[in-house]
Amino acid sequence: MSVRIRRVYEAPEPEDGVRVLVDRLWPRGLSKDAARVDEWPKGLTPSTELRRWYHAGEASYEEFAGRYGAELAEPEAAELVGHVRELASKGEVTLLTASKSPEESHAAVLARLLQA
Repeated sequence: MSVRIRRVYEAPEPEDGVRVLVDRLWPRGLSKDAARVDEWPKGLTPSTELRRWYHAGEASYEEFAGRYGAELAEPEAAELVGHVRELASKGEVTLLTASKSPEESHAAVLARLLQA
């Protein structure tokens, strides 16, 4: 199983495999053609409340990761996690995010969960 994380603004590469956008909002200034997104499961993204809370700088990344992990355990999100895990079992999957720090974003939490 191979899951990697990339910024959605980086040019697509052949080894990306299935490109999954894991942000709730479409990235600013990026056309859908340029992004080459295969799937956009909005149910995998952090809730608006959690996203705003984390970006307000009121919490540590570890606390955010714990709360996001709990959201991913909810039935709708868990079903989508299973779908992406199935895609990864068949080939490469790249989680795409507009985050400036993908290694400290929800995408990194999701990638760890998918590879567990």
